[in-house]
Amino acid sequence: MSFAIVTDSSSNLPEDIIDQYDLAVLPLTFMVDGEEYRSYLKGEKTDLSQFYTMMRDGKVITTSLPNLKESRETIEALLKEGRDVLYLGFSSGLSGTYQAIELLLTELGGLYPDRTVCAVDTLAASLGEGLLVYYAARMRDEGKSIQEVRNWVEEHKLHLAHWFTVDDLMFLFRGGRVSRTSAWAGTLLNIKPVMHVDDEGHLIPLEKVRGRKKSLKALVDHMEQTANAPVAEQTVFITHGDCLEDAEYVADLVRERFGVTDILINWVDPVIGAHSGPGTMALFFLASER
Repeated sequence: MSFAIVTDSSSNLPEDIIDQYDLAVLPLTFMVDGEEYRSYLKGEKTDLSQFYTMMRDGKVITTSLPNLKESRETIEALLKEGRDVLYLGFSSGLSGTYQAIELLLTELGGLYPDRTVCAVDTLAASLGEGLLVYYAARMRDEGKSIQEVRNWVEEHKLHLAHWFTVDDLMFLFRGGRVSRTSAWAGTLLNIKPVMHVDDEGHLIPLEKVRGRKKSLKALVDHMEQTANAPVAEQTVFITHGDCLEDAEYVADLVRERFGVTDILINWVDPVIGAHSGPGTMALFFLASER
Protein backbone atom coordinates (compact mmCIF):
# COMPACT_ATOMS: atom_id res chain seq x y z
CA MET A 1 0.00 0.00 0.00
CA SER A 2 1.27 3.48 -0.83
CA PHE A 3 -0.04 4.80 2.48
CA ALA A 4 -2.19 3.67 5.39
CA ILE A 5 -5.70 4.97 6.09
CA VAL A 6 -6.62 5.20 9.75
CA THR A 7 -10.13 5.88 10.99
CA ASP A 8 -12.04 5.30 14.22
CA SER A 9 -14.81 2.93 15.19
CA SER A 10 -17.47 5.61 14.78
CA SER A 11 -17.13 5.12 11.03
CA ASN A 12 -19.26 1.96 11.56
CA LEU A 13 -17.65 0.08 8.67
CA PRO A 14 -18.17 -3.69 8.52
CA GLU A 15 -15.26 -6.07 8.96
CA ASP A 16 -15.18 -7.14 5.32
CA ILE A 17 -14.54 -3.58 4.11
CA ILE A 18 -11.99 -2.99 6.88
CA ASP A 19 -10.15 -6.11 5.73
CA GLN A 20 -10.56 -5.50 2.00
CA TYR A 21 -8.99 -2.05 2.21
CA ASP A 22 -6.52 -2.81 5.01
CA LEU A 23 -7.91 -0.05 7.23
CA ALA A 24 -6.63 0.66 10.73
CA VAL A 25 -9.48 1.35 13.17
CA LEU A 26 -9.07 3.14 16.51
CA PRO A 27 -11.83 1.96 18.87
CA LEU A 28 -13.73 4.43 21.00
CA THR A 29 -14.79 3.13 24.40
CA PHE A 30 -18.03 2.80 26.31
CA MET A 31 -18.86 1.80 29.87
CA VAL A 32 -21.72 -0.28 31.27
CA ASP A 33 -22.07 -0.72 35.05
CA GLY A 34 -18.52 0.54 35.54
CA GLU A 35 -16.97 -1.92 33.10
CA GLU A 36 -15.12 -0.54 30.07
CA TYR A 37 -15.51 -1.98 26.57
CA ARG A 38 -13.98 -1.24 23.18
CA SER A 39 -16.53 -0.40 20.48
CA TYR A 40 -14.43 -2.31 17.94
CA LEU A 41 -11.90 -5.10 18.30
CA LYS A 42 -10.50 -6.57 15.12
CA GLY A 43 -11.72 -10.08 14.49
CA GLU A 44 -14.13 -10.02 17.44
CA LYS A 45 -17.88 -9.75 16.93
CA THR A 46 -19.88 -7.76 19.46
CA ASP A 47 -23.48 -8.85 20.00
CA LEU A 48 -25.01 -5.46 19.25
CA SER A 49 -28.56 -6.73 19.69
CA GLN A 50 -27.59 -7.46 23.31
CA PHE A 51 -26.16 -3.95 23.64
CA TYR A 52 -29.42 -2.37 22.47
CA THR A 53 -31.42 -4.69 24.73
CA MET A 54 -29.41 -3.32 27.66
CA MET A 55 -30.36 0.18 26.59
CA ARG A 56 -34.04 -0.75 26.36
CA ASP A 57 -33.76 -2.24 29.83
CA GLY A 58 -32.55 1.09 31.18
CA LYS A 59 -28.82 0.46 31.53
CA VAL A 60 -26.87 3.72 31.58
CA ILE A 61 -24.15 3.75 28.91
CA THR A 62 -21.33 6.29 29.01
CA THR A 63 -18.75 6.85 26.28
CA SER A 64 -15.22 8.15 25.94
CA LEU A 65 -12.44 8.75 23.44
CA PRO A 66 -10.09 6.14 22.00
CA ASN A 67 -7.38 4.93 24.36
CA LEU A 68 -4.46 7.18 23.41
CA LYS A 69 -1.76 4.66 24.35
CA GLU A 70 -3.33 2.02 22.12
CA SER A 71 -3.94 4.56 19.36
CA ARG A 72 -0.31 5.62 19.47
CA GLU A 73 0.83 2.00 19.21
CA THR A 74 -1.42 1.38 16.20
CA ILE A 75 -0.29 4.46 14.29
CA GLU A 76 3.38 4.19 15.23
CA ALA A 77 3.47 0.58 14.00
CA LEU A 78 2.38 1.81 10.56
CA LEU A 79 5.07 4.52 10.55
CA LYS A 80 7.72 2.01 11.57
CA GLU A 81 6.69 -0.09 8.55
CA GLY A 82 7.64 2.90 6.40
CA ARG A 83 4.06 3.83 5.54
CA ASP A 84 2.62 7.33 5.42
CA VAL A 85 -0.61 7.85 7.37
CA LEU A 86 -3.88 9.58 6.53
CA TYR A 87 -6.33 9.79 9.44
CA LEU A 88 -10.01 10.38 8.67
CA GLY A 89 -11.74 11.14 11.96
CA PHE A 90 -15.10 11.36 13.69
CA SER A 91 -16.75 14.79 13.55
CA SER A 92 -15.24 17.34 15.95
CA GLY A 93 -18.78 18.68 16.31
CA LEU A 94 -19.83 15.48 18.08
CA SER A 95 -16.71 14.21 19.85
CA GLY A 96 -13.26 15.21 21.03
CA THR A 97 -11.81 12.19 19.20
CA TYR A 98 -10.47 14.11 16.21
CA GLN A 99 -8.68 16.74 18.29
CA ALA A 100 -7.06 14.10 20.50
CA ILE A 101 -5.81 12.00 17.59
CA GLU A 102 -4.67 15.07 15.64
CA LEU A 103 -2.44 16.06 18.56
CA LEU A 104 -1.05 12.54 18.67
CA LEU A 105 -0.35 12.64 14.93
CA THR A 106 1.46 15.97 15.26
CA GLU A 107 3.73 14.44 17.89
CA LEU A 108 4.38 11.31 15.82
CA GLY A 109 4.99 13.39 12.70
CA GLY A 110 7.85 15.09 14.55
CA LEU A 111 9.34 11.74 15.53
CA TYR A 112 9.12 10.39 11.97
CA PRO A 113 10.07 13.39 9.79
CA ASP A 114 10.55 11.23 6.69
CA ARG A 115 6.93 10.12 6.78
CA THR A 116 3.85 12.08 5.69
CA VAL A 117 1.26 12.22 8.44
CA CYS A 118 -1.97 14.10 7.82
CA ALA A 119 -5.57 14.20 9.02
CA VAL A 120 -9.03 15.30 7.98
CA ASP A 121 -11.86 16.17 10.33
CA THR A 122 -14.63 14.57 8.26
CA LEU A 123 -17.32 16.48 10.19
CA ALA A 124 -19.18 13.22 9.65
CA ALA A 125 -20.53 10.39 11.76
CA SER A 126 -21.44 6.72 11.53
CA LEU A 127 -21.46 5.42 7.96
CA GLY A 128 -21.32 9.02 6.74
CA GLU A 129 -17.75 9.03 8.00
CA GLY A 130 -17.49 5.46 6.77
CA LEU A 131 -18.57 6.38 3.24
CA LEU A 132 -15.83 9.02 3.03
CA VAL A 133 -13.31 6.43 4.26
CA TYR A 134 -14.60 3.95 1.66
CA TYR A 135 -14.17 6.43 -1.19
CA ALA A 136 -10.71 7.39 0.09
CA ALA A 137 -9.61 3.74 0.23
CA ARG A 138 -10.82 3.11 -3.31
CA MET A 139 -8.93 6.16 -4.57
CA ARG A 140 -5.74 5.04 -2.82
CA ASP A 141 -6.03 1.58 -4.37
CA GLU A 142 -6.50 3.20 -7.78
CA GLY A 143 -3.09 4.86 -7.33
CA LYS A 144 -3.94 8.30 -5.98
CA SER A 145 -1.36 9.91 -3.69
CA ILE A 146 -1.96 10.64 -0.03
CA GLN A 147 -2.28 14.35 -0.79
CA GLU A 148 -4.71 13.75 -3.64
CA VAL A 149 -6.92 11.60 -1.42
CA ARG A 150 -6.73 14.04 1.48
CA ASN A 151 -7.70 16.93 -0.80
CA TRP A 152 -10.61 14.96 -2.26
CA VAL A 153 -12.02 14.25 1.19
CA GLU A 154 -11.64 17.90 2.23
CA GLU A 155 -13.39 19.05 -0.95
CA HIS A 156 -16.25 16.54 -0.75
CA LYS A 157 -16.94 16.10 2.96
CA LEU A 158 -19.62 18.81 3.01
CA HIS A 159 -21.37 16.96 0.18
CA LEU A 160 -21.74 13.81 2.26
CA ALA A 161 -25.38 13.92 3.36
CA HIS A 162 -26.51 12.35 6.65
CA TRP A 163 -30.22 11.90 7.34
CA PHE A 164 -31.23 10.38 10.66
CA THR A 165 -34.36 9.57 12.61
CA VAL A 166 -34.87 7.91 15.98
CA ASP A 167 -37.70 5.90 17.46
CA ASP A 168 -37.45 7.06 21.06
CA LEU A 169 -36.79 10.73 21.83
CA MET A 170 -35.89 9.99 25.45
CA PHE A 171 -32.46 8.76 24.40
CA LEU A 172 -31.79 12.05 22.61
CA PHE A 173 -32.90 13.86 25.76
CA ARG A 174 -30.44 11.85 27.88
CA GLY A 175 -27.72 12.74 25.39
CA GLY A 176 -28.58 16.44 25.60
CA ARG A 177 -29.88 16.68 22.01
CA VAL A 178 -33.48 17.65 22.86
CA SER A 179 -35.20 19.13 25.90
CA ARG A 180 -37.18 17.02 28.38
CA THR A 181 -40.38 18.80 27.32
CA SER A 182 -39.79 18.08 23.63
CA ALA A 183 -38.98 14.45 24.39
CA TRP A 184 -42.12 13.89 26.46
CA ALA A 185 -44.39 15.75 24.06
CA GLY A 186 -42.93 13.96 21.06
CA THR A 187 -43.36 10.58 22.75
CA LEU A 188 -47.01 11.26 23.63
CA LEU A 189 -47.85 12.49 20.13
CA ASN A 190 -45.78 9.85 18.29
CA ILE A 191 -43.62 12.60 16.81
CA LYS A 192 -40.39 11.48 15.17
CA PRO A 193 -37.56 13.93 14.47
CA VAL A 194 -35.81 14.04 11.11
CA MET A 195 -32.24 15.21 11.63
CA HIS A 196 -29.04 15.75 9.71
CA VAL A 197 -25.38 16.48 10.41
CA ASP A 198 -24.71 20.08 9.41
CA ASP A 199 -21.64 21.75 7.93
CA GLU A 200 -20.12 22.16 11.42
CA GLY A 201 -20.54 18.46 12.10
CA HIS A 202 -23.38 18.84 14.61
CA LEU A 203 -26.52 16.70 14.75
CA ILE A 204 -29.41 19.08 14.06
CA PRO A 205 -33.18 18.37 14.13
CA LEU A 206 -34.73 19.79 10.96
CA GLU A 207 -38.33 18.64 10.93
CA LYS A 208 -40.89 16.57 12.80
CA VAL A 209 -43.25 13.99 11.36
CA ARG A 210 -45.89 11.83 12.98
CA GLY A 211 -45.26 8.11 12.88
CA ARG A 212 -42.32 5.84 12.21
CA LYS A 213 -43.07 4.99 8.57
CA LYS A 214 -43.37 8.68 7.64
CA SER A 215 -40.02 9.41 9.29
CA LEU A 216 -38.35 6.64 7.28
CA LYS A 217 -39.87 7.92 4.04
CA ALA A 218 -38.72 11.44 4.95
CA LEU A 219 -35.08 10.29 4.85
CA VAL A 220 -35.56 9.14 1.25
CA ASP A 221 -37.47 12.32 0.37
CA HIS A 222 -34.45 14.37 1.41
CA MET A 223 -32.25 12.15 -0.73
CA GLU A 224 -34.50 12.89 -3.70
CA GLN A 225 -34.15 16.63 -3.11
CA THR A 226 -30.34 16.79 -2.90
CA ALA A 227 -28.60 13.60 -4.13
CA ASN A 228 -25.95 14.07 -6.81
CA ALA A 229 -26.80 12.70 -10.24
CA PRO A 230 -26.65 10.10 -11.61
CA VAL A 231 -28.25 8.86 -8.40
CA ALA A 232 -28.58 5.28 -9.64
CA GLU A 233 -24.78 4.98 -9.81
CA GLN A 234 -24.18 6.09 -6.23
CA THR A 235 -23.01 3.94 -3.35
CA VAL A 236 -25.50 4.36 -0.51
CA PHE A 237 -24.83 3.42 3.12
CA ILE A 238 -27.50 2.80 5.78
CA THR A 239 -27.07 2.24 9.52
CA HIS A 240 -29.57 1.06 12.12
CA GLY A 241 -29.82 0.71 15.88
CA ASP A 242 -31.20 -2.83 16.11
CA CYS A 243 -33.97 -2.25 13.56
CA LEU A 244 -32.81 -4.21 10.52
CA GLU A 245 -36.32 -4.52 9.10
CA ASP A 246 -36.65 -0.74 8.96
CA ALA A 247 -33.19 -0.46 7.36
CA GLU A 248 -34.24 -2.91 4.66
CA TYR A 249 -37.45 -0.94 4.14
CA VAL A 250 -35.43 2.24 3.54
CA ALA A 251 -33.07 0.35 1.22
CA ASP A 252 -36.05 -0.90 -0.79
CA LEU A 253 -37.38 2.66 -1.10
CA VAL A 254 -33.99 3.83 -2.37
CA ARG A 255 -33.86 1.01 -4.93
CA GLU A 256 -37.41 1.63 -6.13
CA ARG A 257 -37.19 5.41 -6.33
CA PHE A 258 -33.68 5.84 -7.74
CA GLY A 259 -32.57 2.50 -9.17
CA VAL A 260 -29.58 2.34 -6.79
CA THR A 261 -28.04 -1.13 -6.63
CA ASP A 262 -24.95 -0.54 -4.45
CA ILE A 263 -26.34 -0.36 -0.90
CA LEU A 264 -24.59 -1.36 2.33
CA ILE A 265 -26.44 -1.82 5.63
CA ASN A 266 -24.67 -2.02 9.00
CA TRP A 267 -25.27 -1.41 12.70
CA VAL A 268 -24.85 1.88 14.53
CA ASP A 269 -21.92 1.22 16.87
CA PRO A 270 -22.31 1.35 20.68
CA VAL A 271 -20.67 4.77 21.12
CA ILE A 272 -23.06 6.56 18.75
CA GLY A 273 -25.92 4.25 19.69
CA ALA A 274 -25.49 5.14 23.35
CA HIS A 275 -26.65 8.66 22.49
CA SER A 276 -29.23 7.96 19.76
CA GLY A 277 -30.77 4.79 21.16
CA PRO A 278 -32.45 1.70 19.75
CA GLY A 279 -34.44 2.34 16.59
CA THR A 280 -31.95 4.83 15.15
CA MET A 281 -32.05 4.89 11.34
CA ALA A 282 -29.64 6.78 9.10
CA LEU A 283 -29.15 7.21 5.37
CA PHE A 284 -25.90 8.44 3.72
CA PHE A 285 -25.14 9.53 0.16
CA LEU A 286 -23.32 12.19 -1.89
CA ALA A 287 -25.36 15.34 -2.37
CA SER A 288 -25.29 18.93 -3.58
CA GLU A 289 -25.28 19.95 0.09
CA ARG A 290 -25.57 18.34 3.48
